[in-house]
Amino acid sequence: MSRISILDKDKCQPKKCNFVCIDYCPGVRMDEDTIIIDEDTNKPLISEELCEGCGICTNRCPFDAISIINLPEAIGEPIHRFGQNQFELFGLPSLTEGSVLGLLGPNGIGKSTIMNILSGTLIPNLGDYENPQDNWDKVIEHYKGSALQNYFTKLAAGEIKAVLKPQMVDQLPKVVKGKVSDLLTNVDERGKLDYVCDELDLHNVLDREMKNLSGGELQRVAIAATVLREGDFYYFDEPTSWLDVSQRLNAVKVIRSLAQDGKSVLVIEHDLATLDALSDNIHVLFGEPGGYGVVSGRKGVRIGINAYINGFLAEENVRIRRNPIEFTIRPPTPEDEGESLSSYSDLSKDYDGFKLTADAGEIFHDEIVTAFGSNGIGKTTFAKMLAGVEEPTSGEVDTEVTIAYKPQYIVSDFEGTVSDFLYMNAPSFGSNIFKSEIMEPFKLEDMLEKEVKKLSGGELQRLAIAATLSKDAEIYLFDEPTAFLDVEQRLIAARVIRKMVESRNAASLIVDHDIVFIDYISDRAMVFNGTPGLEGHASKPTDLRTSMNEFLGNLNITFRRDKETKRPRVNKLDSYLDREQKEKGEYYYLSD
Repeated sequence: MSRISILDKDKCQPKKCNFVCIDYCPGVRMDEDTIIIDEDTNKPLISEELCEGCGICTNRCPFDAISIINLPEAIGEPIHRFGQNQFELFGLPSLTEGSVLGLLGPNGIGKSTIMNILSGTLIPNLGDYENPQDNWDKVIEHYKGSALQNYFTKLAAGEIKAVLKPQMVDQLPKVVKGKVSDLLTNVDERGKLDYVCDELDLHNVLDREMKNLSGGELQRVAIAATVLREGDFYYFDEPTSWLDVSQRLNAVKVIRSLAQDGKSVLVIEHDLATLDALSDNIHVLFGEPGGYGVVSGRKGVRIGINAYINGFLAEENVRIRRNPIEFTIRPPTPEDEGESLSSYSDLSKDYDGFKLTADAGEIFHDEIVTAFGSNGIGKTTFAKMLAGVEEPTSGEVDTEVTIAYKPQYIVSDFEGTVSDFLYMNAPSFGSNIFKSEIMEPFKLEDMLEKEVKKLSGGELQRLAIAATLSKDAEIYLFDEPTAFLDVEQRLIAARVIRKMVESRNAASLIVDHDIVFIDYISDRAMVFNGTPGLEGHASKPTDLRTSMNEFLGNLNITFRRDKETKRPRVNKLDSYLDREQKEKGEYYYLSD
């Protein structure tokens, strides 16, 4: 085993602790320079050569800023390290022209570093951070005899152009002004404007200003702008956030068209069903987020995703999760056995140019109801009527209930730290229950001293879910809680929501588009159909399989269950299984 020491400089506050790590270090007490003070930053520097891994400094640090990590055997030499006591990356994906390569792993594991290296903005130092490289010669020599040698040779010569679709598309209007049509026309270097507008359904937004687009519209415009540019290597960072199921599969088709044109495509995606449909092969990334990341060998999509779900990578002989993720097929909830928490009659809501109708139904104590359908179909409007925020045009909600609500779009302009935000917005913050049931699973302690404005999309989402769950309510309403969360965080969120709902004898209504997440968390579900932006209709809550069959039937899409993990998998259009399931009316799902 080799060992690395990681210091989180954002969390380290020596003025408040007076270098307690140095005071308690056995090596320092023996007059060794195991931990010294960095003159440039006035923060500790830990010598990995002298550190014995006793763990005393990690336990004594009041801000959890220090991690001493034992690395697995046989992970090879590092590709890049940012500095002493900083993140270290092992391995790189093996790109292939004419294919889509997926990356599957938690946030903070090195995906951005990989992108910066493959795009040429970062020359990897091969672990020698004291002697950074100013050219690619050593990197090319390091990869001699591999496909990456040829790639880096061309990259160094300026013969490879990288094109990036960023993660935080909601920030685009701050840097891109004007009409959508002007943006897309200006970047159309491949003559594919009509194709991407058709496939991504963008014709109705071409005359709109960028600042007036919704999150889903911004995502589709960002995908289109990326595909339209001429390049050799394309990188898509979470391309499906805020897209509905149909739009996700359209995005799959457009991104895969790049590979069909001979391009190299790398995709980070946390929606397992989309990743499955999108990728030709995947790499699993594992390690310690913020500490080190390891890129696994290339794997077939099904084998790689199943290995990730099971938590064991056989070729690497590494266990990445203590217990496998288990998908269960729940029996339908008996409609007459649940204890009603909230009920409502047939509802309608009329706006100028849009009308929503909803069939009468009820929500039970201790259950989680998911709502799915196209964007712009009225899901949020229904939730607001249930919460009493909006009055229905006709019909009534029989029982007034208290609602805790997490909106779809999270504003990050709060002035102050995460700790300040929680004091002001999380009523139970500081209680033992909040700490054990909410703060620890969502790892909020790791970011208490961070400025809210500087949080990543995933950190903002975890904070918003936590603040919502901290409130004393009868129904917890979450609008797209999976956006920007990695696979692990999505499943943690599902477990925390379930536990809090059942412990409070409450219920939850969740609007989301991730089929795997919906399958994992749902007791019952509602289907929203209609014409986006014009009219929508909501079914009453019913069992998941019935709801999914209706929803997927309207989209003409079929899913099956993986025979090993039982996770949902999308069938290729007009494949044997697709035709077989449609003939039987089983859109969701037959066993593999």
